Amino acid sequence: MDTITLTIPRLSAEGFLELCQANQDLQLERSATGEVIIMPPTFPWTGKQNFGLIGQLWAWIDRTGLGYGFDSSTGFTLPNSAVRSPDASWVSNERWEALTETQQKEEFSPLSPDFVAELRSSSDSLKKLREKMQEYIDNGVRLAWLIDTTKKPGRNLSSRAGCKGVGVSGNTIRGGCAAGVCVGLG
Repeated sequence: MDTITLTIPRLSAEGFLELCQANQDLQLERSATGEVIIMPPTFPWTGKQNFGLIGQLWAWIDRTGLGYGFDSSTGFTLPNSAVRSPDASWVSNERWEALTETQQKEEFSPLSPDFVAELRSSSDSLKKLREKMQEYIDNGVRLAWLIDTTKKPGRNLSSRAGCKGVGVSGNTIRGGCAAGVCVGLG
């Protein structure tokens, strides 16, 4: 299953929000050039992996109190105007609390998360995901993990960082910017 990309000329941020509200059963993103990307549901294996990742991220956030975590249904408006929904993400307390209540609750929040993770399933283009990861970094994401669920354990983790201290060991990534986050996938 591939994603579907639609070109809708002059689609404003408000128009994209209206499109999303009218099609709540669809997973939509908007590129910086205004294309609307319709993403299919994930296969169960990828969904299982994503559930594990979200659980481990939540446990780290709960233990440290360092910010807020978000799942794949959350849209963020990046500085380049793209609206992206990473599979898992984290925003520091300071950056999240600087947003207005409206920006937190009624918009695709205008910020790049501090940390994002994308899980590749067999239906995802590796080239497109790598471009998306670079877009995250170019727009201020401090740590971006691409987890390739189609490969054998020990070969499926990569990261791009605007910070130092990221470690990959076997089937585990350790955080760098994300102050001690450690995620193992099996």
